[in-house]
Amino acid sequence: MKELGSVKALTFDVFGTVVDWRGGIIREASALGRAKRRDADWAKFADLWRSLYQPAMSRVRSGELPWTKLDDLHRMNLMQVLDRLGIAGLSESEIEDLNRAWHRLDPWPDAIPGMSRLKRR
Repeated sequence: MKELGSVKALTFDVFGTVVDWRGGIIREASALGRAKRRDADWAKFADLWRSLYQPAMSRVRSGELPWTKLDDLHRMNLMQVLDRLGIAGLSESEIEDLNRAWHRLDPWPDAIPGMSRLKRR
């Protein structure tokens, strides 16, 4: 363990490891659908929305799009998904709130204890 004594920081991408993005997006979209009396395949909605992430990032990396905030990329992709799935009649505030669902994702059950354990050392 001597080699680990000099480690000052442990960094890693935590998105899919720590949060249940799919379940969170399905939950939020389903709730909005119920409130608006709109029926849709919300799992398909979540998968389609997420599938547009890498292509959007590729457009930024290639210079086709300028540097763009992730919230703005999510919003562009959300608008495509709503159009493709024929989901209409949402207000601007409903669209914005749905777009911010990425900020409210639930952690996996073991994520908080695991992160807390890492934090102790």
